[in-house]
Amino acid sequence: MAWYHTYFNGLPQRAWKLHQDEEYTEYEVDFLRDVLEIQQDNKVLDLLSGYGRHAIPLAEEGVDMTCIDISEEYCDELQSIVNKEKLPIDVICEDVLHFDFGGQQFNAAYCFGNSFSFFPRTDMQRLIQNVADVLLPGGYFAIHTENLAESVFPNFQTRNWMPVRDDIVYLAENEYNAEGGYIESEQTFISGSERVTYSVRQHIYTLAELSTMFARAGFEVTATFANLEADPFQLGDDNLYLIAKKI
Repeated sequence: MAWYHTYFNGLPQRAWKLHQDEEYTEYEVDFLRDVLEIQQDNKVLDLLSGYGRHAIPLAEEGVDMTCIDISEEYCDELQSIVNKEKLPIDVICEDVLHFDFGGQQFNAAYCFGNSFSFFPRTDMQRLIQNVADVLLPGGYFAIHTENLAESVFPNFQTRNWMPVRDDIVYLAENEYNAEGGYIESEQTFISGSERVTYSVRQHIYTLAELSTMFARAGFEVTATFANLEADPFQLGDDNLYLIAKKI
């Protein structure tokens, strides 16, 4: 069982949610509307959707959303909001690598929130292909990652820590496995007397690797941005927003 099957619950789940900036999320939603060319009657797939911070505002505008995530806590939270507000969101609590969408097709898809490094290379190719298989021709797929090789290696840190709201402290010890192409981290979350530690494996890709994988799945990479202002991605930039079109 991969680490992310059990990571997003309890204190790590709460810390991740508290770390999100609502204003920045609004900017990301605006960005998604533009780059995915979302129309009100579209069907859009949100991969590794978490608690639906992007999907909820899109659904409030009438976009037909499908959200898939493996965290029961996040899925239960999102389903509760969907039921209360009667939003057009289908919540699926499954492993995105193995779920069968049963012939559904989507106008667009996205994977935001720095989740695009969870998978080793074979699984990553499968994930991209799975999206290609359910995306209509001409549909766009947008991804966000902070773990691109060009972002991580110029300022690689073996240890780092970060305070989170509600007195949560996050600490990490990182080791890069060059042969496997991944960072192995021991991540610790502390809140008062509560302390939990998880082993996390983040797979590090170059932009060239990702572009090749998208091409193999039948996509054309149309843009690589460093931020929501659409500045071109360059070596050392912290974020990558990659936009691909299904051919």
